[in-house]
Amino acid sequence: MDVDVALLEGRDAGRRQAWGEAHALLGAADAVRPLDTADVELLAEAADMLGHGDEAIVLLRRAFSAYAEEGAVGAALRCAYWLCKGLAWGGEFAQSGAWLGRARRLAESDPGCQECAYLLMLEAELHFRAGEHAPMIDVARRLDKAVGAGADADLVAGTAMTLGLALVSNGDTAAGLAQLDEAMVAVAERTMSARMTGMIYCVVIGTCQELQELSRAQEWSEALAEWCAAQPDFSGAYRGLCRVHRAALLQLGGDWPDAVHEARLACDQLTAGYGEAVAGCAYYQLAELHRLRGAYPEAEQAYRDTLRYGWDTQPGLALLRLAQGRRPTALAALRRALAETGEPMRRARLLAAAVEVLLAGGEAEATEADGDGGGDLAEAARAADELALIADAQGAAALRATAGQARGAVRLAEGDAKAALPALREAGRWWRELEVPYEAARVGVLVGLACRALGDEDCAVLEFDTARQTFERLGAGPDARRAARLTGGGRSVLSPRELEVVRLLARGRTNHAIATELVLSEKTVARHLSNIFVKLDVGSRTAVAAYAYEHGLLGPDGSA
Repeated sequence: MDVDVALLEGRDAGRRQAWGEAHALLGAADAVRPLDTADVELLAEAADMLGHGDEAIVLLRRAFSAYAEEGAVGAALRCAYWLCKGLAWGGEFAQSGAWLGRARRLAESDPGCQECAYLLMLEAELHFRAGEHAPMIDVARRLDKAVGAGADADLVAGTAMTLGLALVSNGDTAAGLAQLDEAMVAVAERTMSARMTGMIYCVVIGTCQELQELSRAQEWSEALAEWCAAQPDFSGAYRGLCRVHRAALLQLGGDWPDAVHEARLACDQLTAGYGEAVAGCAYYQLAELHRLRGAYPEAEQAYRDTLRYGWDTQPGLALLRLAQGRRPTALAALRRALAETGEPMRRARLLAAAVEVLLAGGEAEATEADGDGGGDLAEAARAADELALIADAQGAAALRATAGQARGAVRLAEGDAKAALPALREAGRWWRELEVPYEAARVGVLVGLACRALGDEDCAVLEFDTARQTFERLGAGPDARRAARLTGGGRSVLSPRELEVVRLLARGRTNHAIATELVLSEKTVARHLSNIFVKLDVGSRTAVAAYAYEHGLLGPDGSA
C-alpha cells in the first residue's frame, strides 16, 4: 500500500469525523511504518469514538511518551488528560491516578504551559466524583484564571463546562447553567475535538436533567441528535452515555418504545468493556421504563444490573416494590435512602417517591402494624413541604410541578379536596407546558379524585378517562388499568355488606374488630375480604384501603 496516500486520506477522514475510515487508514499505515506522534493521537481519537477503549488507551500512552521525549509538554498533557479519562471510563481508577501523577511531574518541567490546565480539569473531576464540592469550586476558579484567550478550543470549552458543573454542585444554579450554556455555544462553533464535544454534550444534558431543567435539556438533546447523526460511526462510551440521556428525555416526552430501544443500546455499549463505570445509569433507565410499562420481572432484573454496575437503585426500586404490593419494603428503602442523602436534587427525587409510597397505604397498614394511623400521612406532609422548599430554591419548572403534585396528593389524602385542587391544577399546567404526558395524566387522576370527593362525578369521570387514554397510548399498563377502574366509579362492583367491610378496613379495623362491629364471625369477614380482593383485582389490605380512599367511600374525616 502507499503509506503516504493512506496517511493523507486518513487525516482527511479524521477531519471529516469519518471515524471508521480514519481508523482503518491510519491503522494500516501504522502497520507499515510507525506514525508520527500527531497521527498516533488522531488514531487514538478515532479508536475512542468507535468504542475501542482499550486500543485508545494504548495509543494515548504511546503518544504521551513520544510527545514527552520530543519536549512537546503541552501536547503530552493533552494526551494525558484523555488517557486518564479513558482509564477512569474503564474503571481503572488506580491507573488513572498513576498517570495523572506522571503528568503532574512532566508539567513541573514547563509550569507556564497553557495545557497544564488540563490537569486542573482532572483534579476538579476527582473532587466532583468524591462529592467534595467546596474544593472543586476552588480548583475550577483556578482553572478559569489559568486558561487565556490563546488556549485551544478543547481547553476553553472544557473550562466553561468544569466551572459550570462546580457552580451547580455548590448551589449557584443560575451561574452554573450560564457557564454550561457557554460551553454549549463553544460546541456549536465546531472548532473542538469530537471527544470533547461528546463529553460536553453528556455533562450539560445530564446536569440539566439532574436539575429538572427539562426545556434546556431537550433543546441541547436535539442538537446532540443532529451531531450524532452526522457521524454514524460514533459508538464509544460517550455515545452510550448520550443514549442514556436521550432515553430519559424520550421517556418524558412520551416516546416509550424509542426510549426502551435507546436504553438497551446504551446498556450494550457501556458494558462492552469500556464505559462500565457508568453502565449502571443505563440499566436504571431501562428498569424505570420496564416498571412504568408493568413489565415487573424485566424491571427487577434491570435494577439488579443497575446495582451490579455500582449505581443506586432508588427511588425506582422502591416504586417497583410498591407496585408489587410490598409497601413496607418500599417505605423502609426510601427512609434509609433519605437518611443518608443530603444533596437537594437527590432528596427531591426520593421525597416525591416517599410521598407516593406513604399515601399508598391509607391508614390500615400503619394502624395494624404500629398503632400510628396518622403517622404516614403526617410524614407525607413533611416530605411534601421539604420538596416544596427545594423546588422554590431551585426554581425549575419540572421540580415545581413535582412539588405541586405532591402537595395536592397530601391535601387530598387529608380529606381536603378543595385545597388540593389549586396545587394539582398548577402542577398539571406545568407538566403540559413541559410536554410530559405521563406525569400530566397522573395529575389528572388526582384531579379526578378531588372532583369525585367534592361530588362532581361527571368531571371526575372525564379526568379519569382522559388519563386512561394517555396511559394506554404510552403503554403504561398498570396506570391505564387503574384509571379504567376509576372511570367506572367502582361502587356497583361490591355488595352493600362488602362496602361496609371495605370502609371499616380502611379505617384501620382488624378482622376481629370488623366482625364485632358488623355482628359477624371472623370467618365470614375473611370470606368477604377474599371476595373483595377478587372483585377489585388487588392482593393486599393496603390496596383495598387505597381503593376506598380513591373512590370516595369515606368521608372527609375518614368516617364511613
